[in-house]
Amino acid sequence: MVTLEVEEWVDYTQYTNRQLLAVPLTVLGLAILVIAGWYVMTGAPVNPGLEFTGGTELQIATTDSPQEIRANFETEVAAVRQIPAEDAAVVTFQSTDGDALERQAQAAGYDVLDFQSTSASFGAGTQRLALYGVVAAFVGMSIIVFLLFRTFIPSVAVVASAFSDIVIPIALMDLLGIQLSLGTVAALLMLIGYSVDSDILLNNHVLRRRGGFYESAYRAMRTGVTMTLTSLSAVIVMAFVAFLFGIDLLTAIGIVLAFGLVADLMNTYMLNLALLRWYRGVQV
Repeated sequence: MVTLEVEEWVDYTQYTNRQLLAVPLTVLGLAILVIAGWYVMTGAPVNPGLEFTGGTELQIATTDSPQEIRANFETEVAAVRQIPAEDAAVVTFQSTDGDALERQAQAAGYDVLDFQSTSASFGAGTQRLALYGVVAAFVGMSIIVFLLFRTFIPSVAVVASAFSDIVIPIALMDLLGIQLSLGTVAALLMLIGYSVDSDILLNNHVLRRRGGFYESAYRAMRTGVTMTLTSLSAVIVMAFVAFLFGIDLLTAIGIVLAFGLVADLMNTYMLNLALLRWYRGVQV
């Protein structure tokens, strides 16, 4: 793995702690405003997918446009997702009567390749379980971090960075129209792990290794930034290939991870580092 000489392109002595904190906190504040506004408009912080709301997805063989597909169904169509590589489309309905929808598709001259239905009650239960999973992962991570460092400011820095790494991608999901699905929930859980890994690496080098503050920070960055950029490159390639082949779930997962990893770079090496520098009393 090729390491980066980060000290050659970033000089922290040129920036005060307030300047370093301004960017990540501003981005976090804007993300919270987006999520709050979305909640006021829709009743949910992010649009839930079929797994959480209930409904039916039909995959049909067709080259028709979305407008033509919508016109050929009696039941209201919630969304149409085309798969150009397969000359097919995935049509989503709020209705859970999959048999009736399949008959409508066949009556319109479409070959039904696959369909799946999820009841509203099952979707609500899945949504609760997914929410509990994310909350439990975040709380568990916070407890472990506090037990590991046993000091308030370094622990808060890790937790705050992880929180921001989740909130920013959720806000971007709202802006880009990406629905919350089991796949994107998994991506958010992965971001908690990514965030904790890079933040603990930085904190451990600064607080427990020998050497000055900047020497320790740059040593951690050489490893952490290289790891994050490698992961970022991989998920961007995954999202691009999935987009070309019309695999929307992998595309959404890749986009969420990509935004989260970029946010992690910002939060770890600006927010977390500024708090650590203030905690250690390092003069700029």
